[in-house]
Amino acid sequence: MGDTLEFNEIYQEVKGSWNDGRLRFSKQNVVYKNNKTGKVDSIPAGELNQAQWRRVCLGHGIKLGTSTGHVYKYDGFRDTDFEKLSEFFKSNYKMDLSEKDMSVKGWNWGTAKFSGPLLSFDINDHTAFEIPLSNVSQCATGKNEVTLEFHQNDDTEVSLMEVRFYVPPSQTDERQDPVEAFAQNVLSKADVIQATGDAVCIFKELQCLTPRGRYDIRIYPTFLHLHGKTFDYKIPYTTVLRLFLLPHKDQRQMFFVISLDPPIKQGQTRYHFLILLFSKEEDINLTLNMSEEDVEKRFEGKLSKNMSGSLYEMVSRVMKALVNRKITVPGNFQGHSGAQCITCSYKASSGLLYPLERGFIYVHKPPVHLRFEEISCVNFARGTTTTRSFDFEIETKQGNQYTFSSIEREEYGKLFDFVNAKKLNIKNRGFKEGMKGKIDEYSDSDEDQHDAYLERMKAEGKIREEGNDSDDSDGSGSDESFNPGEEDEEIAEEYDSNASASDSSDEGDDSEDESAKKKAKKAKVVKEKKERKPRKEKKQKDKAGPKRPMSAYMLWLNSSRERIKSENPGISITEISKKAGEMWRQLNKDEKEEWETKAGEAKRQYDKLKKEYKESGGGSTSSPRKEKRKSGGKKDEKTRKSSGGEKEKERGGNDSFKSREFIETSDDSSSDSDHKSKSKKKRKKKESEEEEEEEAVSTPASSEEESD
Repeated sequence: MGDTLEFNEIYQEVKGSWNDGRLRFSKQNVVYKNNKTGKVDSIPAGELNQAQWRRVCLGHGIKLGTSTGHVYKYDGFRDTDFEKLSEFFKSNYKMDLSEKDMSVKGWNWGTAKFSGPLLSFDINDHTAFEIPLSNVSQCATGKNEVTLEFHQNDDTEVSLMEVRFYVPPSQTDERQDPVEAFAQNVLSKADVIQATGDAVCIFKELQCLTPRGRYDIRIYPTFLHLHGKTFDYKIPYTTVLRLFLLPHKDQRQMFFVISLDPPIKQGQTRYHFLILLFSKEEDINLTLNMSEEDVEKRFEGKLSKNMSGSLYEMVSRVMKALVNRKITVPGNFQGHSGAQCITCSYKASSGLLYPLERGFIYVHKPPVHLRFEEISCVNFARGTTTTRSFDFEIETKQGNQYTFSSIEREEYGKLFDFVNAKKLNIKNRGFKEGMKGKIDEYSDSDEDQHDAYLERMKAEGKIREEGNDSDDSDGSGSDESFNPGEEDEEIAEEYDSNASASDSSDEGDDSEDESAKKKAKKAKVVKEKKERKPRKEKKQKDKAGPKRPMSAYMLWLNSSRERIKSENPGISITEISKKAGEMWRQLNKDEKEEWETKAGEAKRQYDKLKKEYKESGGGSTSSPRKEKRKSGGKKDEKTRKSSGGEKEKERGGNDSFKSREFIETSDDSSSDSDHKSKSKKKRKKKESEEEEEEEAVSTPASSEEESD
């Protein structure tokens, strides 16, 4: 048995709703942390005097009682947890975990017992139900009835409004009314706020942002009373979760924030935060309405009867002493301007975002507090309207998303460093780390897929522009596939007005030069349309050749796959790969060396077989698909050129035009010889000879068909 026991998904009933959390038993104390609110209940081990194990609606539950009269109930345990808990309680707390059966008869007649803060309704010494008296908001009496009304919880779909008890008249003690005695027992433990007695102190006309207005705050020993011109609020100190003292960005004002659970209500509006705004220059002399002895006894030196100082310091000091909670202040974060907050917008209102040591808080409309432990991930996004700002998105584990927009981009570096230091999960971490310290490029930091595509398009466009520039410098003859005769005919077809000019042979030298320039320019346009690089052929796998060897990891995986399946029944294929990767990384060098040796032997065997296969003539012939494509390409070229010859014949073309085409081609090639390399020259001559042979074959065939 270890020193601690921890349980997850343990539920605690809070005013009719189940809140899940984590429960830990240790030798010193019992600690329960609420996942929703982050509230921590700590029970010292020395105060425990009762422990019961019970069958409840959520499986099994445990009920703990303390010497101070408090009762704590936690549900959600399994039946198998009883033995572990029982042994732990005996060895560490020196007490037995007793089993207690609940009454499930459904009777409505029994005995009401008051035990500390609980009212239990028993049937034949078995508890049917229990009512925490702290949930009672009002107690009304009738002739033989007592009616209990309860505080309502907004988080519950169904709420218990009231319970009525019929109390029969007592025949033994006529001096005391049993109904009044029942009501007094309830009111002694109920959470009923009664403004009796004098206030400890009063703060006049304090500016309150939520709920908006100016209020007199009266401090009572057990609750806080906000008195305004229109509304009054009574806030028990037990509902206060946290206290925050935050400096304004202008360094002249201070926010004092009180977090409440449950919130205060005004109609359908719920206020989870009470926000007070103070000026740093405003001072006050405060005198507590208590004797010095009572102050010393009650507050143990935290407060004194007469105090003076800044108004915000006095309010925060008094609240800290009465609520008995720490005041949270901003941590080490400093923004671009030196302030401890960031100006931003949430929803439709502008406010301030404070990065704290354990969370974020936004003030003021609406106030938002997010703890690091409930944050799933954060994201830095580009602003929707301008590149001078960015958005900070926070996604919680419950699936809620909070977007703080219009943050100045100068704050990006400081905020990113803070989030990174707190080890929060950043959704676009890889891109941001590349952007770190380069805030000027932030405008392209969002929507990675879109920006990557845009950058690729820009790069391709730049390459195309460089290619066009090189084509212009080389001249029209630099394109290897350029065929003046063929393309001139296509241009003449498209522009009929130039058809006669292209065929006439009686023009002067000047007109021929001009027409040649025009043809060259028009041919260039056609050339740009036709210029398209062929896609690279995918290398065909040689099925007859030797098979590539496996790596050391794959050899180990094949031998360990069955063992992984047997150790993890029902595991999927993807999970097997993930599990195998983790196991492989955990192997030491000696274990990996065995498989690396086997992989090396397999590689040497593969090299040997591959060499023998190549020597025997394997893998040297080209694939049949390639041959087919080559032959198909030649056939298509012949067909296209033969159809071009037929068109020339129909328009009155003759053999003299063909010879002229040959002369123009040879003239162009000779005029551009100074700009070409020797390899291009040879390739050009070879292609012109092949084209001449192909046209010589195709042209007579077309002329014979027409003559027939």
